[in-house]
Amino acid sequence: MLPFDITEYQTRISKTKQKMAESGIEVLLVTDPANMNYLSGYDAWSFYVHQMLVILIDEPQPIWIGRYQDANGAKATTWIYDDNVIPYPDYYVQSSIYHPMDFVSEILKQIGQANRYVGVEMDNYYFTAKAYERLKQGLPNATFKDADLLVNHVRMIKSDQEIEYMNRAAEIAEQTMYKGAASIHVGNRECDTAAEIYYHMISGTDKYGGEYPAIVPLLPSGENTGAPHITWSERPFKEGESVIIELAGCYKRYHVPLARTVSIGTPSKKLQTITPIVVEGLNEVLDAIKPGMTCGDVEAVWRKSIKRHGIEKEARLGYSVGLNYPPDWGEHTASVRMGDPTVLQPNMTFHLIPGLWFDNYGIEISESIRITETGCKTFTNYPRELIVQDPYPPYNHQGGKIS
Repeated sequence: MLPFDITEYQTRISKTKQKMAESGIEVLLVTDPANMNYLSGYDAWSFYVHQMLVILIDEPQPIWIGRYQDANGAKATTWIYDDNVIPYPDYYVQSSIYHPMDFVSEILKQIGQANRYVGVEMDNYYFTAKAYERLKQGLPNATFKDADLLVNHVRMIKSDQEIEYMNRAAEIAEQTMYKGAASIHVGNRECDTAAEIYYHMISGTDKYGGEYPAIVPLLPSGENTGAPHITWSERPFKEGESVIIELAGCYKRYHVPLARTVSIGTPSKKLQTITPIVVEGLNEVLDAIKPGMTCGDVEAVWRKSIKRHGIEKEARLGYSVGLNYPPDWGEHTASVRMGDPTVLQPNMTFHLIPGLWFDNYGIEISESIRITETGCKTFTNYPRELIVQDPYPPYNHQGGKIS
């Protein structure tokens, strides 16, 4: 069953074609799996091989081109006609002789699209330099144009159904954060907490099951909290150190990220000092946000707040977020940083992550938000504070530690 009504997919196609026309593109080759999902519903772990959705500006139906063994998945998860699912044989997969873009070129020739203006997503993880070169060789009479982020920008303003899916992802994120934080104590290892987080991200709530997130749980601890993209190890937690948890609930591929910092026992003086600075700055940002502001305006509120305490943050404050696949849940469009001109509009969604990272310690307390008609609303209701965890939780009646 499709996660959206067919009319919503058709509206997305129509908006994409408007962008194509503005860019002088007649044929759009969509290789980002999130964009493929957004326009067709296609959902499978097949993005490790070449695949694409072809949007023809003067045809109502997209064309899916991918590996033969994935064709049934395309028929099962998309709204497009089965005849528009065109698979390539397996000898094209990871071959030193054949390349899937040779097959794509031949198909475009057969359907009369070889001499047109062809847009390709130049800067995404799934479209390689070799793929581009083989397309150019196979379609020498086509004029190639950079269509990077064309569909991503269409995705920025969410429909009500998309917001509902993000609300469900938020419930999963919130529950998972409670469970993950509770598992952090002396006697447990980082990998034990990662396993707890994964269990609850996937099992979801009583009402909604979860999905794999586009980013694994980030779980730096101790001195590694100054390195925000550390994952986990088998290292046991120690009393007196801190742990950063950054995770996301995922539902129908829609993500709501959430980050918090846990102190195992009494927080260090450094954490006690920077926690209120981060919370104050985040609260000021949330109170200030309203439609019509730019992302740069929002970042300026944060920068002014932390500057009062003599702190500067090098990294951006946040980014647009929503539908995605590994390796990132961000949409790669708007960034909440100095000078970004993106104007906030209702139903845009962002992850605000006012993390501060130093040489051997750091802190993250983040919120995912939806822009409303008058301001913004957080997706989760998790306490916006440092989590102080008992390093030695009491034993239950069976002799095991409660986690």
